[in-house]
Amino acid sequence: MPDTYRKDMQADDPHVTLITPSAPITTPSHGGRAKCLQRLVRLDLPVPRTVALSFDTVHRIAQGEVPPPALILGQFTPGTLLCVRPSSEDPDWGGPGSVLNIGMNDATFIDYSDRIGAEAASALYKRFVTGYAIHVARLDPDVFEEIDTEGQQGLSDALRAYEEEAEEPFPQDPAVQLTAVLRTMARAWEGTTARLLRQAKGAPVDAGLGLIVQEMALGLGIGECGSGVLQLVNSDTGLPQITGRYLHQSQGRDALHDESAALFLERDPRGPSLEELAPEAFEQLKAHARLMRQRLRAEMQIEFTLENGRVHILDGVRVKRSPRGALRIAVRLAEDGIITREEALMRVEPRGLSELLHRQVSPEAERDVIGKGVAASPGAATGKIVFSAAEAQASAARGEPCVLVRRETSPEDVRGMHVAAAVLTERGGMTSHAAVIGRGLGLPSVVGAANMGFRLNDKVLISQDGRRFYEGDTITVDGTSGQILAGAPAMVEAALDDAFRTFMSWADDARDIGIRANADTPADAATARNFAAQGIGLCRTEHMFFEADRITPMREMIFADSPEDRKAALARLLPMQRADFTELFRIMEGMPVCIRLFDPPLHEFLPTDRAGLRDLAEALDLPVSDVTRRVESMGEYNPMLGMRGVRLGIAVPEIYDMQARAIFEATLDASKDGAPVEPEIMLPLVSAMKEVELVKTRIDAVAAAVRNERGRDFDYSLGVMVETPRACLRADEIAQHAHFMSFGTNDLTQMTYGLSRDDAGRFMSHYVQQGVFAEDPFHRLDPEGVGELIKIGVERGRHGNRGIMLSICGEHGGDPDSIAFCREAGIDYVSCSPFRVPVARLAAAQLALKEKIGGKRPKFA
Repeated sequence: MPDTYRKDMQADDPHVTLITPSAPITTPSHGGRAKCLQRLVRLDLPVPRTVALSFDTVHRIAQGEVPPPALILGQFTPGTLLCVRPSSEDPDWGGPGSVLNIGMNDATFIDYSDRIGAEAASALYKRFVTGYAIHVARLDPDVFEEIDTEGQQGLSDALRAYEEEAEEPFPQDPAVQLTAVLRTMARAWEGTTARLLRQAKGAPVDAGLGLIVQEMALGLGIGECGSGVLQLVNSDTGLPQITGRYLHQSQGRDALHDESAALFLERDPRGPSLEELAPEAFEQLKAHARLMRQRLRAEMQIEFTLENGRVHILDGVRVKRSPRGALRIAVRLAEDGIITREEALMRVEPRGLSELLHRQVSPEAERDVIGKGVAASPGAATGKIVFSAAEAQASAARGEPCVLVRRETSPEDVRGMHVAAAVLTERGGMTSHAAVIGRGLGLPSVVGAANMGFRLNDKVLISQDGRRFYEGDTITVDGTSGQILAGAPAMVEAALDDAFRTFMSWADDARDIGIRANADTPADAATARNFAAQGIGLCRTEHMFFEADRITPMREMIFADSPEDRKAALARLLPMQRADFTELFRIMEGMPVCIRLFDPPLHEFLPTDRAGLRDLAEALDLPVSDVTRRVESMGEYNPMLGMRGVRLGIAVPEIYDMQARAIFEATLDASKDGAPVEPEIMLPLVSAMKEVELVKTRIDAVAAAVRNERGRDFDYSLGVMVETPRACLRADEIAQHAHFMSFGTNDLTQMTYGLSRDDAGRFMSHYVQQGVFAEDPFHRLDPEGVGELIKIGVERGRHGNRGIMLSICGEHGGDPDSIAFCREAGIDYVSCSPFRVPVARLAAAQLALKEKIGGKRPKFA
């Protein structure tokens, strides 16, 4: 006997130990299954006798150092059949399959034939021979799976096939059988393929495996025998419902693999049930499940076996659940006093909330995947393919859902996006135009689907396997998974019920950072209010100018040759902007609204195609050649670094003058009937203190004029959007002229990295796969580069203005890991797309609770 196992003969050995209430078993050393079985033993439930092998023991087995079989077999009555099951630290990491009926041999077969009948004994023996041959001896599976004879003849055929394939008789010694099974399962866990698979599920490289050796509860024989699973809730909905299956004369999880022959658990008009067949056993199982729920503080699924009507509990695992199921289960456990509200909050994955807010493809639906891209905006929608915003509007007018397919979207496409059911683009990443607008609208979006062919001129979409889809064909965009599907699979509706609202109210009680929403339209604002955002942290006003009745005066303003002509064109836009802001203020009554002044370069509002240039020439009563020449002259080599944001506000000040007037007049109009409004005006793309001084002077002048004209006073705040590295570095100067600073992390990331956020999606996945970046910096805030600039900006901003309000308003505001950085950096609030507000609220609550309980990592159970 090897020295390492000399002490294993001791009763309290932590490596090879009988599972008793006081045995030295922990999840990190023996795995979740072993620990759960110990808890069931402590509850005095009918668990078969079980021996647990630790991670260290299994690792040594894989290296060839197997503990003496007698050490394990000695814990069981001679002749007892055994099974070996895996016990990893996290059940989601998987593991080798269980092996049943170890110890079955010719002698045992005769004994069991007398006890349970020859047919049942033959089935047990044949099952073991087949499983051992395929999984342990590694013989050809086809040889054994083709044996369709039953009873003793089937057993004889299996034994003969084993001897022919292995060139030796089937092993008869239980010690030899057990040793081979343990060695095979241990080596399977440590194999390269298994290691890569579990690492893909989040397991560490050195994740260990425990094994449990358990006495078989046969499930075959005389009287009522069988196996099944039972739980007290529906996994998808989280609502109380006894679910599961039971199968006569079966073992393990056979009932789930042969549902056609399985029985229902409760009485059911569709067929026979366990409740009718064995009412006492059924009542015992329900009582055991209720006890496990109460004492293990979780909804549990029981794996059970009936042996001549007697109940045996083989295992208990936490019920698998959908995100909506997880939330409802957590709320019910807290409301029943089984767990605290704080524990309930820690049991739900924040990103999973997105699935509750949108329709999703049903988990049972078949998926005909025709392409894949970046999952930019969650949810799923089905519609007919259209290739332009105009076609999307026409489709909506006919009452037909559509999917807007574009190479990439621009502000001109926003009207089409508003009416489309989903958006699909060839280019783009997590912060591309389509992604940002899609999340704001709650519109399922997949971007960067570069493995598909986008032939917009021919109005053809080519799948990754070469199939062609034309305008009018039906496809489904799954923005949660990033997949594009042919046809219309079954859907699951959004679930915003009382449990959701209760859960989110608990989150709000726990969190310590503000959560606002980015909202550009009244509809966005209504959604933000519905999701309990604490105001609007970013309203992008430029999207308001693309409506059909606004684009022409906007273009007239761009073509104007003098300030007076520009003012005349903008005067037509003033009442429209005022109405927009008034409605926004009324929806958000009593809450802060931060309005970013005009940001994009003017050329974005001008047509580029011949038809558009001709229409513009007609509207302006100018020759097409003059219009074309003027449009070309306004082009920039790098528009995102050109005349946009505050630079445009200084060069063409009439635009900001008009917007400021619209904001102030809307402030007074909205305040007539409701709570006083105090708007926050934000200057985009600031890099220098002088920029703020110049614009502030003009805005103050507009405010004074409106006060005089209306005879009423009002207050407003002026702040800056910090999007350039220089603004972070000079934050102490800039902050002296601002009430607030909001870090626009989308552009700040773009400028810090020198990456185009619209084009980075083409290669970003390769960068992440090769470890250049740990994560797409447009998806998760880069704490080392961009984060360092933000920290500098926070420190210097507060040095220049101690009372300044600090926030971030990029899409990172809805990412849980980015919110963690913001709390650490001293940010007052984050702002994100309306549909990401619940995710941010829960993430912020979990971070506060984690800090409260000593930095423990949240466990999403």
